[in-house]
Amino acid sequence: MRKGVKAAVVGGVFAVMVGGAGYGAYNVVTAVSGDGGVGGPAPVQTGKPSGDEVEETTRKFFAAWEKGDASEAARYTNDAGGAEPLLAAYRDDAHLTKVRITPGTPSGTTVPYSVRATVSYRGRSKPLSYDSELTVVRGVTTGRALVGWKPSVVHPGLVEGDTLVTGEAASPPIQAVDRNNVVLTKARYPSLGPILDALRGRYGDKAGGTPGIELSVRHADGDAGARTLVTLAKGRAGRLRTTLSASAQAAAERAVQRYPESSVVAVKPSTGEVLAVANHRKDAFNAAFEGRLAPGSTMKIVTAAMLIDNGVTSMNGPAPCTDTAVWQSQTFHNLTGMAPNEKATLANSFMRSCNTAFVKLVDEKPLTDASLTAEAEERFGLGRDNWKTGITSFDGRIPASGGPDRAANAIGQGDVQMSPLGMASVTATAVTGTFRQPYLVSPKLDDRPIATARGLRSGTAAQLKQMMRLTATQGTGARAMANLGGDIGAKTGSAEVDGQSKANSWFTGFRGDMAAAAMTEGGGHGGDAAGPIVADVLRTSG
Repeated sequence: MRKGVKAAVVGGVFAVMVGGAGYGAYNVVTAVSGDGGVGGPAPVQTGKPSGDEVEETTRKFFAAWEKGDASEAARYTNDAGGAEPLLAAYRDDAHLTKVRITPGTPSGTTVPYSVRATVSYRGRSKPLSYDSELTVVRGVTTGRALVGWKPSVVHPGLVEGDTLVTGEAASPPIQAVDRNNVVLTKARYPSLGPILDALRGRYGDKAGGTPGIELSVRHADGDAGARTLVTLAKGRAGRLRTTLSASAQAAAERAVQRYPESSVVAVKPSTGEVLAVANHRKDAFNAAFEGRLAPGSTMKIVTAAMLIDNGVTSMNGPAPCTDTAVWQSQTFHNLTGMAPNEKATLANSFMRSCNTAFVKLVDEKPLTDASLTAEAEERFGLGRDNWKTGITSFDGRIPASGGPDRAANAIGQGDVQMSPLGMASVTATAVTGTFRQPYLVSPKLDDRPIATARGLRSGTAAQLKQMMRLTATQGTGARAMANLGGDIGAKTGSAEVDGQSKANSWFTGFRGDMAAAAMTEGGGHGGDAAGPIVADVLRTSG
């Protein structure tokens, strides 16, 4: 007998209890075999649910949801234990009533639907409407057609751990302004939406406002970043000054719209202030600050600094660019079409982004597996998980790796992970020679500690800046940076990802007192997608 199936004899026939969430009834099954005997239980159905099953399951699920019967609705999902609390909170905590759900035309087993409801709290009521979708799946144990449960079934803005709550807001609203007191709104700067929510959650009680009454998405890790869906009674907004530049932010918003799954950050090298942050993604993830992806050849800025600081070579010293380079049994290649140059200098290999030159040099003494990590942490302030930007951010991961990953790390692959924020900071450090931790809100507001690092030797910084200038005017960044005046520099990068047909596009650059970095997932070469994004933002620099 199948695992999870219990049988008892009832009235001379088998009664089979099928294990599964929420199903405790006995299914009495009688079947007559060809010789007149009683057969076994009917087999559990398999395969995709039929159109009739999809219609029946969604109809019953929606009917129970509309009635506010969380227990009943949960029984039509494949995770009753996870579904029931959220469906109950929809009724009890979110105070949503008069729920009406209108299914759309199914696409296979996926059913779109619109929800209209009323949120009522302490004598105040307002309508709520939104669209979502669900997928009907086959129950593993029961074989029944069930709603594939995930929080977005209840509302598309929910992820695991979220819930809906109506009541006094967790924090007062804020009126965020830029460095020149220009008001920053979600309507005008759409990709700032999640960031403004995060700033409200963290600084709302410090900005001087008073909370209102709202229906909001509350997160499992606390109220920081709670997203308002309906305002029943407005609170009084407190004023919060950020380091952003409205003009740079507007340019960043437009620039990322060029390519899907793109993110960009701009910082002011002389202070560390963040001037712009924008994302164009299907989700609300702030990849510009929190992304954790291999940065490709943009990492060669840090690697070049390591080579110079350890006396391996210099800007005008040797860095031969060969067709291939082998490091501990792994063969490394350059981009297709790159001509070898056995007499190349570090500057030449840097501006052409020759992988093999850097792979060969990481074998030189006195370098060790930990040399790149030490350079990143001590000189560039990376990888210590101690940046306090004002919102959640990621300051890089550059581990000490042995074997082939030691070479891969040097060209921004292997175990290295960075965010656009981290790469913008790398460029800012290279430009000034001084590490200044990026921040979005002044640390004076909440007395939070700012990360520090030694920074670069003056000679190292001068060489890095000059190599970036050459890259922007004669090398792989020249096309993207064309028609940009002033003192400019750049570094391109493309990072290959397993299972992805096109590499992730990375680009970082500077113009005057602005450094920027961008990443486009699946964007190809660094200059193809991320490059134009960075150039558009840098055009706003003075």
